[in-house]
Amino acid sequence: MAITGRTALLAALGALVTGLLLPSWAGIGAVTGVVLLAVALDLVLAAPVRSLRIDRGGDTTVRLGEPASVELTVTNPAGRPLRARIRDAWAPSAWRPGTGFAASRHTLRVPGHERRRVTTVLTPTRRGDHHAHKVTVRSLGPLGLAGRQGSHLVPWTVRALPPFASRKHLPSRLARLRELDGRTSVLTRGQGTEFDSLREYLPGDDIRSIDWRASARRHTVAVRTWRPERDRHILVVLDTGRTSAGRVGDAPRLDASLDAALLLTALATKAGDRVDLLAHDLRKRTAVAGRSPSEILPAFTNAMAVLEPALYETDMRSLVATALKMAPHRSMIVLLTGLDAASVEDGLLPLLPLLTKRHEVVLASVSDPHLDELAAGRGTVEAVYGAAAAEQTRADRRLTADRLTRAGITVLDAPPASIAPALADTYLALKAAGRL
Repeated sequence: MAITGRTALLAALGALVTGLLLPSWAGIGAVTGVVLLAVALDLVLAAPVRSLRIDRGGDTTVRLGEPASVELTVTNPAGRPLRARIRDAWAPSAWRPGTGFAASRHTLRVPGHERRRVTTVLTPTRRGDHHAHKVTVRSLGPLGLAGRQGSHLVPWTVRALPPFASRKHLPSRLARLRELDGRTSVLTRGQGTEFDSLREYLPGDDIRSIDWRASARRHTVAVRTWRPERDRHILVVLDTGRTSAGRVGDAPRLDASLDAALLLTALATKAGDRVDLLAHDLRKRTAVAGRSPSEILPAFTNAMAVLEPALYETDMRSLVATALKMAPHRSMIVLLTGLDAASVEDGLLPLLPLLTKRHEVVLASVSDPHLDELAAGRGTVEAVYGAAAAEQTRADRRLTADRLTRAGITVLDAPPASIAPALADTYLALKAAGRL
């Protein structure tokens, strides 16, 4: 049984009035009896809670930061009307800070043998699965003095997908892709290109592209144009180990890596290439392979939604072995990992010949722009020490990147806001150079 604040207020006022008009003990006893009778009557008239049927419906997926609507349908099988206050409980991460209290509470009136619907609006602040907790119903009597309260388990899950903020860079990269694809006259050459058509020689063209037989037939100098090959294989490898857990700004490095992987996947799919995904730390966390072009991006976002950084060192030997199994033929392997000198030199560098022997390898790492601010600090002893430490860190990253470049790897080191477009530009550059 639930006693409302109205009941306590009425009892206090009644005691005050009767204490002034009647002998104290007799007056208090009379008022108490009246209040208790009203409370008992209100409790009897309140609709039962346990017999209610509550069902859920609505959104099951949402982009991080966007609202999701989950509906509660309350069916009242009793003959008495239901006057209820409902709390739809979810984890704190399902709401924006400070909004959960108001958004989770509803006032509802359901006549007997009817049903009504209320909507809970969630705005998740973290990727992954958000599960509903209990639905608590307080059924009040007609006077609002007392009521019944109970909880129902009504399972529901809303998956918050990566936000894909880098989608805004896709139109400009697709325009560049159309140029490479021969829809605009562009000359590209290399081992990863195929013959497209002939055109007249222009100053600056590579003389190795001249087709002498066609030139003799045309009585003018003709050159061969080339377009990038389609149906190439790209394997995106996400390192979900210790380095991916480091926070850059308000988010871990892994979130920026996910965003870069999504932009590359969308671009490569439009280019007609096949894209697979591998996430690995000590073991394989997830893998998406062999999907059709229309299924790739939804499958990637769904798999990425539940990825979380692991707080231990990545097993690079196992990661490389798994990647080679997923890419048995020549491919572009994009490794999204850190540039920490110790982990690269001890874990990755000895294994590079296994990757570079057959594949085109790109390593993309998320840098911390705060290092640039620290490196510029002067004026106090603390600022000078911070600048020295930041400069040493930047120098170590440059040295590690140089070693990887000498080993035949294309290295990107960019802050979170730039890593996604930088990776897309690298993909286009490799395609234009015929290395993919």
